[in-house]
Formats: sequence, structure tokens, C-alpha cells
Amino acid sequence: MGVVPETQVEIKGSSRAAESLLGLVQELVAELRPQQARQAVSLDSVLDRELGLDSLASLELLLRVERQFDVHLPDTLLSVMETPRDILRAVLGAEAVMPETLAGHRVNVPVPGAAGEPAEAATLIEVLDWHAGRHPEQTHILLCEQEGQREITYNDLLEGARSVSAGLSGLDIEPGQAVAIMLPTGREFFFGFYGVLLAGAVPVPIYPPVRLRQIEEHMRRQAGILSNAQARMLITFDEAKPLTRLLKSGVDTLRAVVTVDELSRSGARHARLAMQAQDIALLQYTSGSTGDPKGVVLTHANLLANIRAMGQATGANAGDVFVSWLPLYHDMGLIGACMGSLYYGLPLILMSPLNFIARPQRWLWAISNHHGTLSPAPNFAYELCLRAMDDDIKGLDLSSWRMAFNGAEPVSPDTIERFSARFSTYGFRRESLTPVYGLAESSVGLAFPPMDRGPVVDRIKRETLARQGKAVPADMDDANALQFVACGRPLPGHQIRIVDGAGREVAEREEGRLQFTGPSVTSGYFHNPEATAELYQGDWLDSGDFAYIAGGDIYLTGRAKDIIIRAGRNIYPQELEDAVGSIPRIRKGCVAAFASRDLESGTERLVILAETRERGPEKMDALRQQINELAVELLGTPPDEVVLAPPNTVLKTSSGKIRRAASREVYERGDIGGARPSVRWQLLRLAMAAAIPQLRRGMRNAGKVLYAGYAWALFLLMATGVWLSVIYLPNLAWRRRFVRAAARLFLRLAGVSLMVRGLEHLPRGRPFVLVANHASYLDGIMLSAALPAGLIYVVKREVEAQFVPRVFLRRIGAEYVDRLDAQRGAEDTARLRDAVHEGQSLVILPEGTFDRAPGLMPFHMGAFMVAARAGAPVVPAAIRGTRSMLRADSWFPRRGVVGIVIDAPITPEGAEWSAAVSLRDRARRDIAHHCGEPDLLA
Repeated sequence: MGVVPETQVEIKGSSRAAESLLGLVQELVAELRPQQARQAVSLDSVLDRELGLDSLASLELLLRVERQFDVHLPDTLLSVMETPRDILRAVLGAEAVMPETLAGHRVNVPVPGAAGEPAEAATLIEVLDWHAGRHPEQTHILLCEQEGQREITYNDLLEGARSVSAGLSGLDIEPGQAVAIMLPTGREFFFGFYGVLLAGAVPVPIYPPVRLRQIEEHMRRQAGILSNAQARMLITFDEAKPLTRLLKSGVDTLRAVVTVDELSRSGARHARLAMQAQDIALLQYTSGSTGDPKGVVLTHANLLANIRAMGQATGANAGDVFVSWLPLYHDMGLIGACMGSLYYGLPLILMSPLNFIARPQRWLWAISNHHGTLSPAPNFAYELCLRAMDDDIKGLDLSSWRMAFNGAEPVSPDTIERFSARFSTYGFRRESLTPVYGLAESSVGLAFPPMDRGPVVDRIKRETLARQGKAVPADMDDANALQFVACGRPLPGHQIRIVDGAGREVAEREEGRLQFTGPSVTSGYFHNPEATAELYQGDWLDSGDFAYIAGGDIYLTGRAKDIIIRAGRNIYPQELEDAVGSIPRIRKGCVAAFASRDLESGTERLVILAETRERGPEKMDALRQQINELAVELLGTPPDEVVLAPPNTVLKTSSGKIRRAASREVYERGDIGGARPSVRWQLLRLAMAAAIPQLRRGMRNAGKVLYAGYAWALFLLMATGVWLSVIYLPNLAWRRRFVRAAARLFLRLAGVSLMVRGLEHLPRGRPFVLVANHASYLDGIMLSAALPAGLIYVVKREVEAQFVPRVFLRRIGAEYVDRLDAQRGAEDTARLRDAVHEGQSLVILPEGTFDRAPGLMPFHMGAFMVAARAGAPVVPAAIRGTRSMLRADSWFPRRGVVGIVIDAPITPEGAEWSAAVSLRDRARRDIAHHCGEPDLLA
């Protein structure tokens, strides 16, 4: 049942209901802004502009109203209500509304493995053709709408897209031109999106207005995106068309505004166009609220590479069922949910964001009813579900939910624990919670954790991170510790690194800027060369995030930019600050907008701190109302709190830039409005606060450069002496002992701490094969310093082509193996087996090579075949720390701590191939357990 029309209605006998309703509104407003004077509330108070209730607060109000009056309000109320009077009308007209039945229709899930995947497809259209050709009548999307459920088969999707494509061609849309799509979740969006692709054009999804009464303001905000994209056409819905004259006058390239129905009824013929993998498939705009819109260019190749990598990381298959309520203009909803489901042939259970926001338990019931296995959401969505009443979720079964992705905004450790605890009684497993990291510049996904591992939370010392940029683990009883959630490891084929201010890769557990590369990454921003130049750092892209790496996992610590993430949406503070500063009686240039963490909800609160000389409660309330109204007009949502403060409260740098982080700290300490020191003292303190960290960083960077130079000078000097000594020493045993002593001296002089455990595990009186992981050029020095002097080191034959290492290795009795020639490799294996038979012990690095990214690579079988055929034990040795000191493709050494753990020997159980495989697998498990890096084959 809908809302009673907004006419002047005489409501008889409603005074008691009105009084009770206003009490609920007053109570909620007081909870949200306890520091403000009690605000008068009437039936005609505007919920957002006057009372400051955003969409989540309005949802909370409706939930309380339903419980208070024992009614079931329609979903549409959330999007159209403006005042308490609208809610009262809905309450009085709700007697006949029956509670919804959340147990619904279940889609027929394909037999696992029956659909397969279009591994050879180069474009999204080829993916759609592949599925429509093999199972045209199979349900692909089940739309859960207010009126019921509607199915979209693969054939429906293809035929609907063809009709739209024909209509676009009939209106002279040419390949490569941009077509914007402003549609809510529904059949029309999918027909429109894939229709644009079929026509060879470029779809540009933009978000539809939440409220029709705000459509004019909303469309003005979208004009910047349409202008940047040079959109030729806008596909929208009927209600928006009368107001699109604003866009056509403000966007020079926009020729027409049409609906999907109009395009489908055009009568034009569909002409199939050839598409290439490198054609642009999508312009993904990162925000609609900034004056400088950034359209991320994503090709078919980018999107398919990301979808395939995410599918590999999650083990996606045709037996999965994907459930989503995410908006289709958002990359996680469009690419992750919709395109991912299309590629793997998964049933997609889809509801609109409004349906979720109105009743968050619907999301959980959709998973329960349809045996959903994959479903993503931002952190705030998990928080909303915690508010569900027990009666609303009675009978819920979440046991099928194998991966509950949490991304798109900071992940709260508290939310993870409370959600797991609350829903464990409904079959939910904590191991299903999957914190992930991604961004539009990498299509959507960038880092995923291993399946079924569950969330990993790292507790680190707050002061050490703040002052030194190092993530040092904190004790469990440290109440001041910071907690960060692991977001996983780079997707297959992708790489992540953390760099300092000079662009050099930092060590493990050292904070820096996160950069990435891989086949999913964008070529840049559409028609924005300046922003593209800032994005790229050589072959790497700058994420704009601060992070550190520990144990192969990515931990995000903050944003390099001052973007505020609120309920999954980016808000850029500069635009808001400038607008608020233009309000009369607000000091221009003295406004700070920042995000403050809400410890209870796990989400970020938008706070506006503004300076004014006004006094008196009435004048202050009027200013707050103006700021609320301006924020709603600009962002579509009010701030959580408006703080009016005396002059000189907002902190700035010596050059006059707003120090948002420092202003947030003052706000969170509760020091706003307190007595301020003199201006001279404030300037001195600001200058010191700005100078000391810079000086500290400068000294750290200078120290790193000086150390790198010293380490190289020391190495070259000692290497020359060692090389000459090895040539002239007449005895092999003497040469090996000399090399071991020189390695130890080098580490001591270089300030490297080497800790060795497990030397007692080396077999005495019998030969063995020691295998170790390979992470750096330094591994050989470390092993030479740690192990006895009489061992034979096995190296790849490619090194033999270089004069200096060839002479050195021959003089210390090293052996070569050929990795490229199979016949010669077999001969080398036989020779090494004979050496072991003769009583020689070998040191082999079975990975054979190493990369800059952490992780155990595949092991070659040679070492294990030698051990099995010689009947010698394999001794696993795990090296930890050398990769951070000197990575592949880097010549900048760093001081560090290296650990070598020697595990118990593994005796072969035969001489055949299977025995060698068993040796390899057991040794790999032992090394992976101690090396502190992920097993890339796990």
C-alpha cells in the first residue's frame, strides 16, 4: 500500500497518534545530537533540512514507528516522506497492510559444473552470447521487487539488449560514443546497459535520485559527469524526462533523453558490430559530488581479467548463487555482482538498495530462501542487520553463505565479531566473513583473503605507527592498541607494493602508500590527463591509501586523500567546506569537514566544524539549519553533526591549508570551544607540529639512503677481497670456511641481525638435501653464514655464463643444474644423486627464482628426486626477512632482521616419483609455516 497523497487531509482522532509520533522523532533527534539544545519538532518539520535526519536515521525512525504502532509501513515511504505528517498519514492508513512473507520463490540452481565458463571470450557481449547459446531459458536474474519476483533468462537479456541497441542505432548513436544510464535496479537497467554495449557505444552508469522531489538538484550534480564523458544520450525513466532540459542546456554534447521502452519500440533493425578486447566497456565515475569528476576507463579486457581473477580467488562455479542489493552504478554491484554472475553462469538474486535499506533483514532472507553462497556489502550493511528484531529473523538459515564479502568502506573489527556472534545461531560461520579490498581503478577487486580463513585482525601499537610509521604488534592488554583487519593478498596476476615518500618499497610492517599493477588496472581517467598523470607512478598506480603488509596480507591504515566514506559513498570535503564558508556569519576559509569514527556503529560520521562569531541559541540553531539544508542540496544527505565554534578553532598549516586530521583530533578530544592560547603560541605550535614530523621523515629517509650506500660500498669491498682470496687459497675446505666467516663478518658490519633456529636438526654422519625458500639475492649470504661450511650449493646453470660468479662458484665446489634443457637437467639430477651417495650434502633453492611480491612459488622437483633416489633425508629451511631487505628489481638495500628456521628432516618413503612428490609437499608445508609469506599454491 502506498503513501496517502500529499493533499491537505483533515485527520480526525489522530491527536494521540501525532503526539506519540512526535515523541519518537524528538527522542531520535536528541540521541543524534545530544550536545545541542532540545529542538522543537512539529508535524511539518522537514526531516532532513530542519531535523538533520539522513537516510539511515530516517530508517531507524520508521522501524521505531512500526514497533510503536504495530503497523507495517510501505517501502516507498522512505523515499517520499518529508515531514512527520507524511509518516502519520502512512500510519493511519496502514491498518490493511499485511506483514510481508519473507519465505519466497526459489530459483532453480543449475547443476554444479553444468554451465561452465566462457574462457575464450574476449568481450562481455561474447560472454552473454555464450550463455544465451547454451542455456537460453535458464534463469540468470531473479528480481525481488515490491510487487513480486520477476525472472530474466539469458535469452530475455540478449533480446532486450538487441532491441535497445537497434533503437540507439536508429537515433544515430555511433560506436565509441558515451551513453549515460540513470535507472534504478530493474529489467530496464540491464537491457539498457547491454544494449549500449551491443551498439558499440560506451555505457556510463550514474545513480538515480533517491527522491523525485530532488531530481532537479540531483541532475545538476550529474551534469559534470555527463559533460566530462561527452555523453550523447541519457537513458532514464519517465518521471525524469520533463526535467532533463536542465541537462540538455548544460551539457553541450547531450542530444536526447530517452527511456528503454522508447528505444525498444523504435522499430529499427539491430546490426551486430565487431568488438575488441581493448574497446572501452565502461566509464566508472568514482563520485558524483565532486566538481572534478573522474571517469575510470575500463576495457573489456580489464573487466574480464578482474572477474576471472576474483573467480579464481573465490572458487566461483555454476553451483554458486549470488545475492545482491548493491546499486548498479557502483563497481561492486555492477562488476562484482552482475558481471561476475553473468560470466560464471550464476543465478543472481537481486533487490534494490531501497528494499534493503527499508528492511535489511530482506537481504538475509534472500540468502536463506535461495541458498545464497556469495554476497557482498559494505560494513554499514552488516551493522544494519544487527538491528533486526528476533521475530524478523526467526527461522533464518545462513548455512549456505560461504563468502560474505565486506568491502567498499573501512571494515570494523567490532562489526565482524558482533555479526558473527549474533548470526552464528542461524547457521552463519565466522570463516565466511571475507574482508576484501578494491577500487574502481583496478576494475573493482584487488586483494582477497584465502577462502574459509575467516577475518584476521592485527593489533598494533598506536604511538609507534603514528610516530615511526611501523606496525609493531601490541600486547593483548594494551587498551590503546589500534586494530586493522587484513584485506587479503593480491588477486592472481596482480601485484601490490607499499612505498615511502620517495617511491621506494618499504619493509614488512612499515606503513606507506599502496601501489598496484595488473591486467585489471585502468589506462587512466577519461579526458582528464592531469589526474591520470597523478595516478601513475611509472608502471604502478597510486591507490591514494596508506597501508602496510604483514604475513603477505594487506592492512589499510588510512587514506592519503581526505575523502570521507559515508555509507559506501565518497564525499570530498573541499567542495562542502567552500559552500558552507559562503553562508553569511560563517567565517569563510574556516570550515573543516571530516569523518569521525562511530565506535558503536562501525561507520564514519560526517562532521562539519565551522567558525562563527554568532552567539545565542536561536541564532546558532538557524545557522545549523542552513548548513544542514546546504549539505542536503549538495550531497543529498545531511551531516551527522554540525559544530559551531569560536574563531581560531579550525586548525591550519602555516600556509593556510585546513588541517582536517588535527581538527578531528580536537573534536574527538572534546576540546572544541575551550580556552585558546595566544595567536603567537598557536602559530609556533602549528609550525612545530608541521616541522617535527617532516624533519623526522627526512631524517629517516636520509638514514635509509646513507645505509644503502654504506651497504653497497661494504659489499663491493668485501666481495672483491673474498673473490681474490677464494682464487688463491689452495684448499677447498679452507675456501668454504673463509666464505662462511666472510658472510658472518659482512652481516655484522652491515648491522643485519641473523637469528638461526634448528641447527640441531641437521643430520650428523649422513648426507642430506637442505631445501629453502628463495626471496632475495641475499639468501645465499644468509645460508652461508648460518650453515656448516662443508655443504655443496646447487645453482642454476644460467649463472655459469658470467665470468665473476662462475670462477667464484667453481672454487667453492658449487654444482649446476639446467632448468631449461630437460635432457641435461636429468643428467644433472643423476650427477647430484651420485654426489649424495658419496656422502655430500646439498643446499638447493627449489623455487629456482624469486619475485618482488611475497609468496612461495612452485617448487621444482629436482631436489626431491635426488633425495628420494639417494635415500637421503630432506631438511626444510625457511628464510624470513630477506625480501624486505632487497627485493627483485630493486638495488636499494635496507637494514633488517633475518630469521632462518631449520625444521626436522623428512625421510623419503621410497625412490619412485610419488615418494619425491610427498617429500616436496611436506617440505613446502614446513617452509610455508615458518617463512611468514603466503603459499601461492594454497
